[in-house]
Amino acid sequence: MSCGTKSSTSIVKIGGGSSGGGGGGCGGGGGGGSGSSGGRRSGGYSSVSSRRYTSSGGGGFSGRSYGGGGSRSSYGGGFSSGGSFGGMGFGEDTGLLSTNEKLTMQNLNDRLASYLDKVRGLEEENAHLERLIREWYQKQGPTGTKDYSQYYRTIEELQNQILLDIDNTRMTVDDFRLKYETEYTLHQSVASDINGLRPLLDQLTLARSDLETQFESLKEELIYLKKNHEEEMRGLQTQSGGDVNVEVNATPGINLMEKLNEMRCEYERLIENNRREVESWYETKMEEVNQQVHSSGQEIQSSNQQISELRREYQSLEIELQSQISMVDSLQSNLEDTERRYNMQLQQIQGMIGPLEEELASIRCEMESQNEEYKMLLGIKTRLEQEIAQYRALLEEGSYCIQADIKRQPDFWHSISCLAALGSSTKEEHRQEKCRILCSIWREISFRDEKCV
Repeated sequence: MSCGTKSSTSIVKIGGGSSGGGGGGCGGGGGGGSGSSGGRRSGGYSSVSSRRYTSSGGGGFSGRSYGGGGSRSSYGGGFSSGGSFGGMGFGEDTGLLSTNEKLTMQNLNDRLASYLDKVRGLEEENAHLERLIREWYQKQGPTGTKDYSQYYRTIEELQNQILLDIDNTRMTVDDFRLKYETEYTLHQSVASDINGLRPLLDQLTLARSDLETQFESLKEELIYLKKNHEEEMRGLQTQSGGDVNVEVNATPGINLMEKLNEMRCEYERLIENNRREVESWYETKMEEVNQQVHSSGQEIQSSNQQISELRREYQSLEIELQSQISMVDSLQSNLEDTERRYNMQLQQIQGMIGPLEEELASIRCEMESQNEEYKMLLGIKTRLEQEIAQYRALLEEGSYCIQADIKRQPDFWHSISCLAALGSSTKEEHRQEKCRILCSIWREISFRDEKCV
């Protein structure tokens, strides 16, 4: 049997005799240290783990050497064929071990089994209580964290809509500002054109006033000439109205009345011609001035219309250019925001991928190590099974030799019984006695092995 217990996957009873097999361990007998990563078997319970085999079995033998001592793989078992070979003691059915010792061993074995059953029951009860506590927390405990992902998506959509509305409003404000600036510039240009045309209007007004003054002066001169002519005509008529009878014996003179009439007619003709010429010149000048004013007004109007059309076209092109520029700016800002957001998401994903890759690498390394450990344990299991079969055969063959040795070598078995009687005493004289007995047993076993070989 084995004293050492460990929370492991299974407890297997290996070897052991039919009666009182697997002594040592709890009752006494040293030896049988366990290796760091090997397998170990004893005559009692062996603790088997998925990673490590540990047991504190009672003395055994390593290789072909019987007795105490540590080794990488120590085996403890018993030969039973009418007798038993424990950790450090051998016994017959008639008994090298007393009835009290057998009862003690059986009691210890029963206590160990009950202890293991109690541990298993406590573990099951603990698991049941943990399950009940989890169920109670699931039913009565605080509710789990709510899933706000839908609200987050709605908030994100609203934020994007608000940003889009802000961009559209900003673009509209920029468009109205551009329209105001273009209209203000057009107003300023029209005002400057009006201010530029005012001197021309003043010049035309002055020219018209000059022509009117010239017309008035010529009209007054004509009136004055008419008055002078009438006065001269009246003076000549008064002069010609008196009766003068002068008889002169002279050559007949020139007819003055006729000459005066001719002169009057000539002057009247000249005056009329001058008047017609002045009127025609005035009319032609007025027509020319009116035509010039009309043509200049039409030209100014057409120029203003052309300027207005060009300015409207320039304004529309400027507005379109500004709208395109603002659209490009908004698209660039959206592109930058999108790139920034996706870069942040990519960094987050990469940050998540890094630990996952490390975890995957660690899992792969652990899988490889577990695979290697599994292969190693499988090889150890195979070797142990082979050794178990070999030692079982040796035990079956050696049982007959032991019975014969018991009959042939009473001193040897007397030494073993003395060693078993000493038990696990810690007194110095008992320890020395045990060492002496072990040495004699060792020499006897070595001698017997040489004979067997």
